[in-house]
Amino acid sequence: MIIRKLFKFENAHIVRKCTSRRCSRSIHGHSYKVEVKLSSNFLDNGQMVYDFGLTKIYIKDIIDSFDHAITLWAEDDKEYIEFAKKFSERWIILPLNPSAEQFSRIFFVIIDKILNLLEFKNSEKNVTLHSVIVHETDTGYAECFREDAFNKNMGEIRLEEIIFSDRIKKEWSDNTLWDKILNNQKLNVPNEC
Repeated sequence: MIIRKLFKFENAHIVRKCTSRRCSRSIHGHSYKVEVKLSSNFLDNGQMVYDFGLTKIYIKDIIDSFDHAITLWAEDDKEYIEFAKKFSERWIILPLNPSAEQFSRIFFVIIDKILNLLEFKNSEKNVTLHSVIVHETDTGYAECFREDAFNKNMGEIRLEEIIFSDRIKKEWSDNTLWDKILNNQKLNVPNEC
């Protein structure tokens, strides 16, 4: 069975080296929608694959990090990166160009890692990430499956190269979340959420 949770965020970026001059040379923003699809052949004690309330803990924190933020490509012009960081509290630096395709891959890798680090408490079994869809516009989206997320031909995703601003980390339910993810520390699921 597959379940879906929808998240939304507003984000600014430049997608360098793309065909469209507007996108590749001008800061612009989108109203993103992110669909996280989880699957399992089992149901928990509440007869659910995964309680939607659980997505509000760590998964929402990560996706919400991109809300009202500017996403920067680590390979962009250093002067531009420093300028953007100087005038925005909320910024993220990615090791890959911030296209919808790469957003979907990066979200997949992070959410997959979160699911693997969670200590479930309600008899959840074999909950896996099926796919992540990132809608950049009403008419265009990118969908990432496991084979896409870990496909080095599309660019290797090294989580330790993703940098969240201090302001973003302060707004997480656990401001040490990123350190825990990077260090493979177990993530606790509250008894109630």
